[in-house]
Amino acid sequence: MTFLRIGIDIGGTFTDFVVYDPAIQQIQTFKLLSTPSDPAVAVLQGLKKIFAEQGTQRATVIHGSTVATNALLERKGARTALVTTSGFRDVLQIGRQNRPALYDLFADPTPPLIPSKLRFEIDERVTHTGEILQAINPDQVSVLIPALKAHNVSAVAVCLLFSFIRPEHEQVIAAELRRAGFLVSLSSEILPEYREYERTSTTAVNAYVSPVLDGYLSHLEQALHPQTRLRVMQSNGGNISPAEARKFGVRCILSGPAGGVVGCEYVGKLIAPAEAVVSGCPIHIPLLDIHTIGAGGGSVAQVDAGGALRVGPESAGADPGPACYGRGDLPTVTDANLVLGRLSAEHFLGGQMPLDASRAHAALAKLGEMLKLTAEQAALGVVAVANTHMERALRVISVERGHDPRRFTLLSFGGAGGLHAAGLARGLGIPRVIVPPLASTFSAFGMLAADVIKDYTRTVMLPGSTPVPNLSAQLEALAERGYREILVESIPAERIRIERFLDMRYRGQSYELIVPFSETVYADFHRLHEHQYGYANNNAPVEVVNLRVRAVGQTTPPPLSPRPVQGPDPVSAYLESRRVFFTVNPIETPFYRAESLEPGNRIQGPAVVVRSDTTILIGPTDRAEVDEFDNLLIEVGQ
Repeated sequence: MTFLRIGIDIGGTFTDFVVYDPAIQQIQTFKLLSTPSDPAVAVLQGLKKIFAEQGTQRATVIHGSTVATNALLERKGARTALVTTSGFRDVLQIGRQNRPALYDLFADPTPPLIPSKLRFEIDERVTHTGEILQAINPDQVSVLIPALKAHNVSAVAVCLLFSFIRPEHEQVIAAELRRAGFLVSLSSEILPEYREYERTSTTAVNAYVSPVLDGYLSHLEQALHPQTRLRVMQSNGGNISPAEARKFGVRCILSGPAGGVVGCEYVGKLIAPAEAVVSGCPIHIPLLDIHTIGAGGGSVAQVDAGGALRVGPESAGADPGPACYGRGDLPTVTDANLVLGRLSAEHFLGGQMPLDASRAHAALAKLGEMLKLTAEQAALGVVAVANTHMERALRVISVERGHDPRRFTLLSFGGAGGLHAAGLARGLGIPRVIVPPLASTFSAFGMLAADVIKDYTRTVMLPGSTPVPNLSAQLEALAERGYREILVESIPAERIRIERFLDMRYRGQSYELIVPFSETVYADFHRLHEHQYGYANNNAPVEVVNLRVRAVGQTTPPPLSPRPVQGPDPVSAYLESRRVFFTVNPIETPFYRAESLEPGNRIQGPAVVVRSDTTILIGPTDRAEVDEFDNLLIEVGQ
C-alpha cells in the first residue's frame, strides 16, 4: 500500500494543503484559515480532514513551518546566552560596517539578538592555523552554569575563535552545559566557516529559534498517527527529518517560500516558455535566493504621521483578518481588490467563504476620508502602493544585479499573486506572466517536489597553487559524510547525487565566488569572475577559501500531465460580466471559471479568471492563453 504525500505550508492568513496519491496519481488542494496562536491547530485540522476522506493515515507529510521565522521576527525565541572567546563578547554588537539606511543619520542599529548581560567569555585561544595557544579549563564552564540559571537562560550559543579549525574547546563547553540541562548550539556544527560575525550571528539565531521549533514539532509528532511520517522543509530547497530540524532550526527560517521556489523550478522545466538578511540578523547558511517583503493580501493600509498612504508591513493575518472576512475593520490589500471589483465576494475560496463586500467598502471609505478620496480611489491607491513595494523587491533581484527584466518571464504564485502579477510585470517591462493551476498552494506543492538535501562546508584557506587532486581528496571526506547521511534517510544509493564546490577569490578580496569543482576549476574561476564582475586577472594569485559539498537524495515529484489542446474560444468557462476598476473609471469585464478553461483557450483583456483558491487579473491590454499543463500564460501589454 502506497503512502500519501502531503505538503503543508503555513501562511499568515491561510494554511495550504496539497495531497498527492501516488496510487491514482491525483493531486488535491485546499486551504484552512491559519491559527496564529497555535499553528499546529490548523495543521492537525487539515490532516484530520485528509485522513477522513482518504481512509488511511499512511502518509509522508512535508511541512514548511513559519514557527522559527515568527520566533525571530517577533523576538519570541528562547532566552539565549552566548559563550565566546575572551575579548569577543561584543562581536554581535559591533557587527560589520554595513548600514541598512546609508543616508539616515538617525537610524538606530538593529538590537543584537543576545543582550550584553547574557554574553559570557571563556579564557581559551586557538590560532588561525589551529594551534592551541591557551587550553580551556572545564572549571570555567562550571562557574558559568549558576550565572546562566540565574538569568533563566534555556539555550546557549557557543562560538569560539577559530573553532571551525579546532572544535575541541566548543565540544568541552557543550558537554558541560548539556549535562546541566541547557540546549546548546555550536558554531563548529552550525557553520564551520571563517568570518566571526556571521558565524556568531547564525549560531545565535539557531540557539534562539531551535527550542521553539523543537516544542512545535514535538507537539505535532505526538499528535500524529505512527504511520504518518513527518519531514520538514529547509531554506535551501530540501527537506530533512524533524530530529535534524530541531537541532538546526536556523535552516528552516525560509522554509515556506523555499517550497514555492522549488515548485517554480519544477514547472519552469516542464513548460520552458519560448523567447524567453532576516529581521536584521545575518544568517550565513545555504539558502535559496529569496527576498522577502511585508506586502501580502492581509497587509494593512493606513495613513502615516506625514499624511501619506502606507501599506504593510503590519498584517491583519487570519485573526481578525481583512475587514471583508467579517471579523476585523482594518483596510487591507484584499479589501481594496474587493472594492475595485477584482475579487468576487461569492466565488472566494470556491464559494466556501463568502466575503463581506459592504464591510470592505466601509473600511476603504474610512481610509479615503483621511485622504480626501472616495473608497474606490483609496483602494486604487492601496493596490498601487502594494505593487510599488513588490516592484521594488523585484528590482533588487533583477535590475540591481545587472539582469534585464525584459528578458525574463514572471512566474506568479501565492493566493493573492494572480491579482498583481500582470501589473508588476508591466511596471518592470517583463513581457509575460505564468500562473500555474496550483499557484495558490504552490509552496505546499513545491515541498512535494523537493529532494532531501544536506549541505556541508569547511574553511581551508588554501593557495591557488594547491594541486587539483589534493582539493579532490579533501572534498571527498565531506562527500563521504554526505553520502552516508543521505543513505540513512532511506534514499536508495542510485538516487544519491553528490555535488562539489569551492569558494574561491583573488587574494586580498573580501568575498568569494562559488565554483563547481572540476579538473579545470582554476580556469573556471577566472571565467566566472569575468562573467560576474566584467573582468578577470589570470595572473593574480587565487585563494581557495571553503570546501563545499551538497548531498542530494532525489525524490519523485508528483507528475503534471499535459491535456489535449482545444479551440481558442473560452465561452464554456464564462461566468458573468461585472464592473471592474482598473483606473478611476470602471470597465465592464468578463469573469471566467479557471477550472472550465481548456488548453488552447485564449482570453483578451480585460478579464478576471476565478479559480477555487485564487483570482487572476488580466489587464485591458493583456492577452492570455491556457497551455497544455493548464498554466495561464499572460502576454503583458502596455
